[in-house]
Amino acid sequence: MKLHILPKDPKFFELFIADGDNLAAAASALHEMVDQYDRLEVRVANIQALEKRGDEIDREVTQRLEDAFVTPFDREDIHELVSRLDDVVDGIQSVAESFVIYGVDQPSAEAKRLAAILDGQGGELAAALHKLDGLKDLEGHFAAIHALEKEADGISRSAMARLFHEDRPPIEVIKWRALYNDLENTIDAAEDAAEAMERMYHKAN
Repeated sequence: MKLHILPKDPKFFELFIADGDNLAAAASALHEMVDQYDRLEVRVANIQALEKRGDEIDREVTQRLEDAFVTPFDREDIHELVSRLDDVVDGIQSVAESFVIYGVDQPSAEAKRLAAILDGQGGELAAALHKLDGLKDLEGHFAAIHALEKEADGISRSAMARLFHEDRPPIEVIKWRALYNDLENTIDAAEDAAEAMERMYHKAN
């Protein structure tokens, strides 16, 4: 039986969990915003605050990497994971702000589903990060994130096709095309974060 013992620096794992929980909160906030579509300025401000908190956590991780003699995973892998998680939260903020900037009256059914998918991915990422210390039972979370990304691909393609087959003003087509792209890119970023964690997991195992 192969035994793996990670260097015990609890602070790293606390920061991973905090980063994941912050990301999940941002994804949930975007989902609620798109689903309810009220108090937009307040909801966007909340997401912006979560993005700033994510940046603070990233800086804490960077400082920890500089100060720590031993790290639980390769320094490059930790940096990549935190960077990928940051990409997701940045994408969430960008999507939320774009709904307001573009003056969207009501989100489409596809946008609501894509936001729900991103929310689901956020929950799975956070759950996996909670388990990273023990390196057990992470595969199901990775599989769920990949499955959600695959579902999002199909929804995005259908939404784009509908844009160009309906009689819409060109400006509406441009706005919704950008929004769908931003949503899909953020969902892809969540999958990238999962893959970064998978690599860490497999190296440790």
